[in-house]
Amino acid sequence: MRVEKDWTKKTMWRSRVLSPEAIQAVQSLKLAKSPGKLAEVFANRISRLMKADLLDTLYELQRQNEVELALQVNSSNIEMAEQLFGELEKEGLRPDTRTYTEMIGAYFRIKMIEKAMESNESMKGSGCVPDKLTFRILIKNLEKTGKKELIATVKKDCLSYIKYPEKFLEEVEKTYPKRRLLNVV
Repeated sequence: MRVEKDWTKKTMWRSRVLSPEAIQAVQSLKLAKSPGKLAEVFANRISRLMKADLLDTLYELQRQNEVELALQVNSSNIEMAEQLFGELEKEGLRPDTRTYTEMIGAYFRIKMIEKAMESNESMKGSGCVPDKLTFRILIKNLEKTGKKELIATVKKDCLSYIKYPEKFLEEVEKTYPKRRLLNVV
């Protein structure tokens, strides 16, 4: 009986320990009661977190049923990414395919499908060529949402941008079968 009890404790224990930065970020967010204090936490703590710590912070907020705070962190991050993206263009730097692809992925992570598709169109309009990674991200995430018309459009674009598009689409289909992705939603 005692062995069984110990086993339960071990399985309940998280395998990953939060960094001090992630713990401080979670505590600061939960203690910030006013919009001004919350903005200060975003500026001073959240914006400085490494990606792994940021993901841990989001996970911990969700685990503690602080869903609204987690959503605010996500929204804040996309705003920072958009601001950085805009600053690149102001400085005369042209975003490359990788930069656009990262923005597309970020939009999909927070369920901003229209913005992801707008970024895809902006990329093509800027002269950047979508690569296989771009198309994988687009197809995978559109499959998850069930947006059949958009999926068809993206697959049609593959014909123009990818060498051997049929083979590529076959590989994507094997890697991300529709039935598995549609069950995730």
